[in-house]
Amino acid sequence: MLYLDHAATTPPRPFVRTAPFGNPSGMHAVARAAKHAVEAAREQAAALIDAEPLEVVFTSGGTESDNLAILGSAMAGDQPGGVVTTAIEHEAVLEASRFAHRLGAPLTVVPVGRDGRVDPERVAAAVDDDTSIVSVMWANNETGIVQRAEEVAAAVKARRPDVLVHTDAAQAFVSEDVTSGPFDLLTLSGHKFGGPQGVGLLYVRDGVRLQPHLHGGGQELGRRSGTHNVAGIVALAEAMEVAVADRERFRADVAEARRRFETAVRSLPGVKFTDGAPRLVQHSHLRIEGASSQVLLIRLDEAGLAASSGSACQSGAVDVSHVLRAMGWTDEQARSALRFTFGWTSRPEDGDNAAAILSEVLS
Repeated sequence: MLYLDHAATTPPRPFVRTAPFGNPSGMHAVARAAKHAVEAAREQAAALIDAEPLEVVFTSGGTESDNLAILGSAMAGDQPGGVVTTAIEHEAVLEASRFAHRLGAPLTVVPVGRDGRVDPERVAAAVDDDTSIVSVMWANNETGIVQRAEEVAAAVKARRPDVLVHTDAAQAFVSEDVTSGPFDLLTLSGHKFGGPQGVGLLYVRDGVRLQPHLHGGGQELGRRSGTHNVAGIVALAEAMEVAVADRERFRADVAEARRRFETAVRSLPGVKFTDGAPRLVQHSHLRIEGASSQVLLIRLDEAGLAASSGSACQSGAVDVSHVLRAMGWTDEQARSALRFTFGWTSRPEDGDNAAAILSEVLS
């Protein structure tokens, strides 16, 4: 199987480090060994995003990190604070924002242009006296289009320095130079860059107050209760380190694989690429006019190529992508969209092989 669905999940990298099995909250030697492993991983992860160790909160993945950022910020005060986000965010951000709205938080969803990018000044203009958090993703999980997240943060802070700015960088970390930078909150998910599934982190700038939504033993300085996933946390930090060290090689190999794929496929009848804006090097997003993406995905799978039509987080939903609708695509166009995403296991020749399979299926 030629696997080109790395945006959904990546194969785990081969790890050599083992993790203690103890509960880090205990007092004996076994527990202390586990705690030391978690704190070493915290220091390792923090350094890779230019943060302080205590600014890292370990979570179960990107969805929990997004929810903690949105709901934790909106519910931190005496009254629910407003949320400003964009129409092309991951479902974890949009659904958390809508839930905060049901709890009384004002909500503004800023539209994007046909190129899939949001105007930073338009986001800043949506901020008012009730706003507590702005969330704009680093790069889109469906199209790979890179947002002006740092410009958004600067524009928001210029208008209201006290408003928190969150970015979901889950898709971007493997290829982009992701750091905490101008952000107050930042989401990462391990399985998007070769780490295990079920573990992630939320960067929380020192001094940012969050209302926890998991209550219990008060782990993670009271920000996220629950027994630590020691093995997952250790593997997450190691995957981050390997991904950062491998970025130059990754960018070169994946860029060449995508170039070969798109060069070969671009001339096929009905193929239209979504390439009018800066995008992640690993993403190739297109539509095939008059075709059904669901039918094509089945045929591609039978031919040995794994791809997708959009977000893997919609649990089998066949609804039209909210991202493509926000970009002005018709329902018919959206239902003909395909996403091919390369990853750390991809080699340049994979672009040739994927193009050959797609060409044969289309014929």
